[in-house]
Amino acid sequence: MRFMIIVKATPESEAGLMPGQEVFDAMAAYHEELARAGVLLDGSGLHPSSKGWRITWKDGRKTITDGPFSETRELVAGYTLIQTRTREEAFEWARRFPNPGINDGEIEVRQLYELEDFKGFTDVERFRAIEML
Repeated sequence: MRFMIIVKATPESEAGLMPGQEVFDAMAAYHEELARAGVLLDGSGLHPSSKGWRITWKDGRKTITDGPFSETRELVAGYTLIQTRTREEAFEWARRFPNPGINDGEIEVRQLYELEDFKGFTDVERFRAIEML
């Protein structure tokens, strides 16, 4: 089972402020522990939304909007991708995640779909072949 730990943006992260050495050290220690346990798949921080863009589709039309975006609580500042045997194991790892913010922080944890979840779709094998590339 794969889970994404989503680090929510804060006004500070959107301003491009780094969280400080103490938070950086705590994140490094946490990710080292995940790696030693064999559950870490990937993880990284994201630049502020001012350096990004959104593509939206409405009524069949595509619109591209440059950042920054106003609703900080809806933005992602970083992520950690883990693979565990159970939901409970993922919960225990997420519970130990250090506060990612300068003062306040928030994470969200979501399970990723696996190809087995798409039984009945005709092109599942195409996606399985992509994984082999």
